[in-house]
Amino acid sequence: MEWLEGLGLLGLFIGAFMAATIIPFSSDAIYLGVLAATGNSLGCLVAGTLGNWLGSVLGYWIGWMGKWEWMERWFKVKPETLQKQKEKIDRYGVWLALVCWFPIIGDVIAIGLGFYKTRPFWTILLMFVGKLSRFLVWNLIYGLF
Repeated sequence: MEWLEGLGLLGLFIGAFMAATIIPFSSDAIYLGVLAATGNSLGCLVAGTLGNWLGSVLGYWIGWMGKWEWMERWFKVKPETLQKQKEKIDRYGVWLALVCWFPIIGDVIAIGLGFYKTRPFWTILLMFVGKLSRFLVWNLIYGLF
């Protein structure tokens, strides 16, 4: 992770993107590392938000491409389980996109939102709002913004 921090804002973008995919990685750690090293709160906010958001959009798109039959056949997920998950997604809808920044489960939420075909525009917009809010809070805690 140190080599990403050494790349500055580009490293932050790459690291935040990777962390928003299924790669177990902490975007918060690299964000704070680059923020501390550069002191560039606006640059970090932009690079971290865009990288993390685009990683979630990729997860959403991958989920969108998935099919129920694949889940049943390859992953042995029962149709009843898929239906229960769909009911949860339907209950909260696109608002779940606001919490795609949560470590570990955020990636699964993004893929699930795509898999269950939530409204793309609102889902992607709310993903952006959630990611932006998260990094803005880090800036406020760090005292640079």
